[in-house]
Amino acid sequence: MKRATISDVAELAGVSIKTVSRVLNREPRVLPSTRERVEEAMVRLKYRPNTSARRLASNRTFLLGLVYNASSSYITRIQNGVLEACHAEHFDLLIHPCTAGSTDLEEELTQLITQPKVDGLILTPPVSDRPEIIALLDRLKAPHVVIARASLESDPWAVGTNDREACRDMTAHLVSLGHRRIAFIRGSAGHLAMGNRFLGYLDALAAAGLPQREAWAPQGANSFESGERIGGELLSLPERPTAIFCANDHMAGGVLRAAHRRGFSVPGQLSVVGFDDIPMALQVWPSLTTIRQPLGQMARLAAQLLIRRLRDDNPGEDERVIKAQPVLRESTGPAPAI
Repeated sequence: MKRATISDVAELAGVSIKTVSRVLNREPRVLPSTRERVEEAMVRLKYRPNTSARRLASNRTFLLGLVYNASSSYITRIQNGVLEACHAEHFDLLIHPCTAGSTDLEEELTQLITQPKVDGLILTPPVSDRPEIIALLDRLKAPHVVIARASLESDPWAVGTNDREACRDMTAHLVSLGHRRIAFIRGSAGHLAMGNRFLGYLDALAAAGLPQREAWAPQGANSFESGERIGGELLSLPERPTAIFCANDHMAGGVLRAAHRRGFSVPGQLSVVGFDDIPMALQVWPSLTTIRQPLGQMARLAAQLLIRRLRDDNPGEDERVIKAQPVLRESTGPAPAI
């Protein structure tokens, strides 16, 4: 079949080619009824813009860059959310895995922006937690949006979730089950959003009048291995916790293995909680109680914000904090009598 052209769209919608172009570029000088007619014509004709022609006409690549740490396990959900927004706005996506702690990362991103390859970047933790990277992009005047920013107050071009509130509520749920010995395995020190998760745990302890014990708040490394190691250490304490809350699901999976190897029943003798709701949370036994992070929604909103920024729009009044949801499964139960 012949590929539909912009002229075909204009003819079917009964408008000029210039009007179709304005709709494609989300220019404001188009009546809502006209915009709707043009968009319906594009759908009926399965029209996709000619990227080369758009680049020549606008001096843009219509290509966004998604920068993430190569070892990140959550990237598929983020990628799918960004692609959904890109498809709706006729942008393409360049995936750029990197090593978050690399000393060459600034040079990598400089090349990515200035050659030029991309119009703007979407950054994920822990890359986005490096202040020198954000400062570099600001110096280059490179449009960018950050996913999972620890604080959104100072940056209108960022999206996040309610890590602190969600972890406070989950810890309070453990308290409601009778747990008084609740440990928290913290995430990597440089991951700022995970720091908020620990603060939520502390909020709930304070509200319940429970003491914070340093031995029950060890520093993890976001990995299954660190969760298994630290879980074993916590379960070997003379006064062991009856519940272990982990800053991510990978560490919670490690805790489950440590408990099984030491003969602890879950949740009979130990409750375990994670954060993220990755596929593993349903695959382990018992299935993991966790907090579902809305990564796909956050990624889609981040891409929409970046495209808005490229068009010199303001961030808008959209809610940039998308709430995480508790998911109660089999790994939590009433506190044992010990």
